[in-house]
Amino acid sequence: MANKLLTMPMVALRDRVIFPKTSEIFDVGRQLSKNAVAASYEKQIFIASQKDATQVEYDGESVYQIGTIVKIDSCTRLSTSTIRLSVTGVCRAKIKSVFYDNNCYTVTVEEMPPVKYSEELEEAYFRTLKALLYNVSRVSDRINKTFYDGIEDIKDGEELICKTCQKLLTSSQKKQIILSQEKLMDMYRVTEGYITSEMEIAKLERKISEAVKQSIDKNQKEYFLREQLKAIHTELGDDEEEKDALEKAIKEKGMPAEAEEKALKELSRMSRMASSSPDYNVLRTYIDWLCDLPWGTYTQDTELLSEAVKILNSDHYGLEKVKERITEYLAVLKLTDGLNAPILCLVGPPGVGKTSIAESIARSLGRKFVRMSLGGVKDEAEIRGHRKTYVGAMPGRIINAIKTAGSSNPVFLLDEVDKLSSDMRGDPASALLEVLDPAQNSTFRDRYLEVSYDLSKVLFITTANSLDTIPSPLRDRMEIISIEGYTQEEKIEIAKRYLIPKRVKFNGLKDDEITFLQGAISEIISGYTMEAGVRNLERNIDGVCRKIAVKKADGKFKNYTITASNVKKYLGSRRYEGDCASKSDEIGSATGLAWTAVGGTTLTIEVSAMSGKGDILLTGKLGDVMKESARAAISYIRSNSDEYGVDASVFEKTDIHVHVPEGATPKDGPSAGITMATAILSAFTKKPVRHDVAMTGEITLRGKVLAIGGLKEKALAAYRIGIKDIIIPEDNQKDLEDIPENIKSKLNFIPVNNVDSVFKTAIIGI
Repeated sequence: MANKLLTMPMVALRDRVIFPKTSEIFDVGRQLSKNAVAASYEKQIFIASQKDATQVEYDGESVYQIGTIVKIDSCTRLSTSTIRLSVTGVCRAKIKSVFYDNNCYTVTVEEMPPVKYSEELEEAYFRTLKALLYNVSRVSDRINKTFYDGIEDIKDGEELICKTCQKLLTSSQKKQIILSQEKLMDMYRVTEGYITSEMEIAKLERKISEAVKQSIDKNQKEYFLREQLKAIHTELGDDEEEKDALEKAIKEKGMPAEAEEKALKELSRMSRMASSSPDYNVLRTYIDWLCDLPWGTYTQDTELLSEAVKILNSDHYGLEKVKERITEYLAVLKLTDGLNAPILCLVGPPGVGKTSIAESIARSLGRKFVRMSLGGVKDEAEIRGHRKTYVGAMPGRIINAIKTAGSSNPVFLLDEVDKLSSDMRGDPASALLEVLDPAQNSTFRDRYLEVSYDLSKVLFITTANSLDTIPSPLRDRMEIISIEGYTQEEKIEIAKRYLIPKRVKFNGLKDDEITFLQGAISEIISGYTMEAGVRNLERNIDGVCRKIAVKKADGKFKNYTITASNVKKYLGSRRYEGDCASKSDEIGSATGLAWTAVGGTTLTIEVSAMSGKGDILLTGKLGDVMKESARAAISYIRSNSDEYGVDASVFEKTDIHVHVPEGATPKDGPSAGITMATAILSAFTKKPVRHDVAMTGEITLRGKVLAIGGLKEKALAAYRIGIKDIIIPEDNQKDLEDIPENIKSKLNFIPVNNVDSVFKTAIIGI
């Protein structure tokens, strides 16, 4: 007799199988499934398990062909996207056909009752399964008394199998295998095999649990025995050995009286605590820190000044100010017994060698060297440390570095002091005030140590790219040494003495295998770098060496000579063409000088006067200071127009356009005032400005010329493009000493104190 065919909606479940004659509750969230529930008639649907549980969508091919027809007992909407169903399995069924209808999958299924084989054999399997369940109930917590009593009354073999699998099996794959068996005998056989395996696993779980419990009990027993043993040793005085060893270490360390008293007090507290106490380890770590610090330990400074100067000269070319200051420090140190070390701040653009100078100073003094980067430090505890009460508390990085150095007078580099920041955890810059004050740092108190530590013999050296972002109180405690950058001649010497030998060796070459001519070095400096330092110069030299290294590794060995003409072969086309002086005198155009982070540069300022309503147009991405300089220059010329032969009424009907080329580059600074005034007056008088003159200086409404900064870099920029006459503020004559003699002898500096002198020098015919 053929089995009955039924048609109904299908719902696919992921990683779940429902058996006939069992009740289940599950949630439906996918739209296909919700549509199937809504389309169900007579409250019946077909439940099939997905082959791949990770698949979001499903169809007739992605589900197992044998599933269960269920009756919907209740349907509850939990939210707009989820429905909770309570169902009861009716019978197994096999899919015959699938079609899409009413926004869901509808299936025609054939009922699949288990095929009977032998009543006697099935009865034997039935009893065997019940006996097996009884044994499982004795070793596993999954079968409680209520469930076992419930299956005792079951007489139907399929129902017993279904409820047993629903309760005991956790694998959906195993459940599907049992559900798919056509014969009742096969269902018994597979089920009993799986249950036997589950029982063995349950036995192992119980055995492991008992072993863990015994281990815990044993550990607790050992803990109490050890505590009793410790108490006995305490009574006998056996634990005094550790205390005596620590006390001896404290007294032999040579700590100051305050630190020694604190260490002995904490040792006394520690000796009264149990070793298992958290505070015991905290105090032990604290005492270890006190004992590890180099109290009163100093390295011997270099005695011969000539030896120190020799080391500085061998490590760096130029930088005479730095070398002179270190020589002075050594001389005073030699003549006095107790000299507090100065706080030096090396300020300059990137790549001028500030960090390497600090290392050379340590080597020349014969001291240990430690470095601490302050870039991005926001937490005050990085400087002062944490209090011992905090979990994981440690001293600050200052004390940590002193411990690492192993002496109380190292050279301590605080790198990037201008890049400190602050947040809710404090202000590190304020914490450094005590560290970098020679009058206070002899009693520096770290929050973790809680005792004073003498930092007065430490030679602190800080570095910064700019002084603008350093707080004034902190800047006041440091001795500023400016490193403006290197001239072309200095860069050539640095390249020949240090950079080329270093990079040749680094790339596996020998000195006789590659030769850089001076013209090649000059070409690299002028065509491939634009910086005050030598960092990019070193990178480009390294680039040339790498190209030669490739040829050597490829077996194409020969001696290579790098000249100005073949640099392009190794580094490509020139990246910078450089500035060049104008070839002719022009009306409304003047050449100024500017300072940048990578050195000096020239700045052409152009002015056009055109018919209009007296508007002022400023272009070229100018900063607020340069805009103010332009307006001050215009105001001065308007107020003194009669003196220069300009009709005052012309300003009311003339628009003034001041433009600084290279508009994409931001420009600002108080040194373009006289350049703007010169270009503006030239535009109104129609008299040209000399092309061989450059100028720098700020202007006031009274026509005075104010002093500027960065004169050395600006002079070098003018020298590079072939300008000989430079107009400078009179107050900047003192800065001419910083300019190398070989450069100063080739330039004509014209000091002025008012803008009239500027006009007479720069504008032809004024």
